[in-house]
Amino acid sequence: MDPANAHSFGIALMGLSLGAAILVWIVAFLIAAFFLYLGAKMVGIHNATVGKSFIAIVGGGILAAITAAVLFFLPGINVIVALIVYIWVVKAVFDTGWLRAFVALLLAGIIEVVVYGTAVLLVRGLV
Repeated sequence: MDPANAHSFGIALMGLSLGAAILVWIVAFLIAAFFLYLGAKMVGIHNATVGKSFIAIVGGGILAAITAAVLFFLPGINVIVALIVYIWVVKAVFDTGWLRAFVALLLAGIIEVVVYGTAVLLVRGLV
């Protein structure tokens, strides 16, 4: 293979890999948003939509990561503060109270574990 063509092929492959990675991230965020939507509806947040859930997942994740990174010198406390920031984002996006936001996130996590756990068991043939 001609070296110029090999270089072009490598760049094209890298671009394809980057595109696939971005697509996987978007799908993962959409799945997480759907679980948050379900949790919000179960808690009684009436104005919950998948779009708002997507904003809460992405915005909460970014702000929580920044908070944890800024407070890296306070191990343990940085995680607690980051969780509070994440709950605050959910609270703000859904225009609800602290308790409903926390329980919606908690239910989303529980639903996620149950769904993924069931999927793993189905794939392995144990259910």
